[in-house]
Amino acid sequence: MKPSERKSTALTRRKSISSSGAVVVGPYSHAICAGDLIFISGQTPLDPITGKLVNGAVEEQVTQCMNNLGAILDAAGLNFDDVVKCNVFLTDMNDFATLNKVYARYFREPFPARTTIGVAALPLGARVEVEMIAKVS
Repeated sequence: MKPSERKSTALTRRKSISSSGAVVVGPYSHAICAGDLIFISGQTPLDPITGKLVNGAVEEQVTQCMNNLGAILDAAGLNFDDVVKCNVFLTDMNDFATLNKVYARYFREPFPARTTIGVAALPLGARVEVEMIAKVS
């Protein structure tokens, strides 16, 4: 099989998922379904109506990220109970406790596995970005 044929075949095995409840600011999909896993792109706190960054406290920004992720999960026919892994990026690790407070509103035990990483900067000046992996039951 030629490399170009292999690439074409691979693309047909994954399915793009999109939602009007989230914003894309680059050449990527909201989510990709590959087998029984849904890989959801990192969401920053962009208002899906205005396309602009939600200004305000980190609590408001985390809430918007989670709402955007919820809209993508819904478009995939899933919900937060289907999430198995989250990666969270914070520009200020002093926001960790607030992140946990908001995050806990969306999940119940057993909580998904999670990594939280402090970063120097995020797109459009966001203070937080969250990405997820969900499993189709």
